[in-house]
Amino acid sequence: MDDWYLQTGHGVRFEWGPAGADRLATEAACIVVVDVLSFTTSVTVAVESGTRVFPYRWRDATASAFADQKGAALAVGRRMATASSPWSLSPAALRRAPFTPRLVLPSPNGSAIAASAGESRVVAGALRNATAVGNWLVRQGYGTADRPVAVIASGERWPDGSLRPAMEDLLGAGAIIAALDERLSGTLSPEAAVAAASFQTTPDVSAAVAASSSGRELIGGGFAEDVVVATELDACTAVPVLIEGAFTVTQ
Repeated sequence: MDDWYLQTGHGVRFEWGPAGADRLATEAACIVVVDVLSFTTSVTVAVESGTRVFPYRWRDATASAFADQKGAALAVGRRMATASSPWSLSPAALRRAPFTPRLVLPSPNGSAIAASAGESRVVAGALRNATAVGNWLVRQGYGTADRPVAVIASGERWPDGSLRPAMEDLLGAGAIIAALDERLSGTLSPEAAVAAASFQTTPDVSAAVAASSSGRELIGGGFAEDVVVATELDACTAVPVLIEGAFTVTQ
C-alpha cells in the first residue's frame, strides 16, 4: 500500500510540518495549523481585535507586493518593528499595536503551511484557543472518518532547512486533539492519541514551553512576553478560519 501515511480510517489525525500537511491534505476535510511560537498565536491575537490576517510564505519583496495587492499592512520581523510599522510576528507587539483591518503575516512555518493548504478548510489553532477550536470542529461536523481533521504541528527549521519538531507545537496540537477527544471519543489515530497524551500528562504547560528550546530562544532574545501570551491556555474563544485567503473569525 502506498497510502500508509494518511492514517486512514481515523477522524482525527496528526502530522508534522509542511510535508506532513501536504500529505494529509489529500484526504483531510479540515486542517488545523498549530504554530505556538508564534504564527497561530499571533493570528488569535490579531483576529480578536477584528483584523483579517493573510498568511504568506516569505518575508521578502514579494510579501510587500502581496500586501499592497491586498490593501493590507505588512508584519515585519520582531526586531524590525517601529512606530510607523508596529506589526510583527510577536503576539505581544500585535496586542499593543494600533488596529489595522488587514494584515499580511509572513512566517516560514505556520504561515507557509496555511498559505499552501489547497482545497481543505484551514483553521489556526494554538494553546490560547485549543478548546474553542475543538468545539468548533465538532459543531461543523469534522473529526469523523467521513470528514477527517488533520492537526499539523508546524515545527521549526534547522539551519539546513530541515524540520525541527518543536515541543510547544506538539503541546498545542495535543491540547486541540484532547478537546476533540472529549467530544468524539474513539476517533483518534495512534499519532493523534500520542499528541493528546503529551498535553494531558504535562503538569505545567506554561513552564514546559518557557523551558523548551524555542521558549529559551525567545526569552533570551528579549521576547519573554511572547511566551507568556502563547501560553495563555484557553484565554481566547476566537476560531480563525481561512476564508478567501485571510484568517477571519467565524461562528
